[in-house]
Amino acid sequence: MPQPFVHLHLHSEFSLVDSTLRIKQLVERAKQLCMPAVAVTDQFNMFGLVKFYRAAVAAGIKPIAGADVLISPADDPEHTSRLVLLCQNNEGYLNLCRLLSKAYQEGQHLGVPYLRREWVSEHSADLIALSSGREGDIGQALLNQHPNTARQLAQAWMKDFQGRFYLETQRTEREQEVRYERLVLQLANELGLPVVASNDVRFLDRKDFSAHEARVCIHAVS
Repeated sequence: MPQPFVHLHLHSEFSLVDSTLRIKQLVERAKQLCMPAVAVTDQFNMFGLVKFYRAAVAAGIKPIAGADVLISPADDPEHTSRLVLLCQNNEGYLNLCRLLSKAYQEGQHLGVPYLRREWVSEHSADLIALSSGREGDIGQALLNQHPNTARQLAQAWMKDFQGRFYLETQRTEREQEVRYERLVLQLANELGLPVVASNDVRFLDRKDFSAHEARVCIHAVS
């Protein structure tokens, strides 16, 4: 019997810059598909957590709290990468709250909150980290033909998230996904790292793509 799929990288309506997926719709569809759990990883925030938690529990689905964050060095704010953080328990939730608060209070650049790499190391306890595919620092290094750098980055994340760091791969027909998947699977095999498949959800149905694109364009020109 196939194992049920669980979304671990998903933006809801509370990711104001790019998602059209409403919490109620998400939970209803997850229940229809018999998903035992689902994560909401909105960009830079957990604003929808209470609404999501209540709806998921009422539907008999395990809610997984998380966030999709941007990381940028203080001396080069234009160079950014992504990381997905998921809460294992209450301490993990508190650490993610600390990181998001720090990003808004100390890490903003042009109105966008960023984390520093050292902040993540400091508050990594009881958090699970996904490498964020092509947009993570490992993915960027692999696609830019820097395998040694990718290996060093992965080893550093493994140190911070001992037994809780996963290389992430996606098949959404985006540019360079096939090449990235081949390279990241090689790295996973070399380092003995687990791989997780995600779908980077931004909307519910194929027909919702145009509305999603409109939201992205509105944000881009605002």
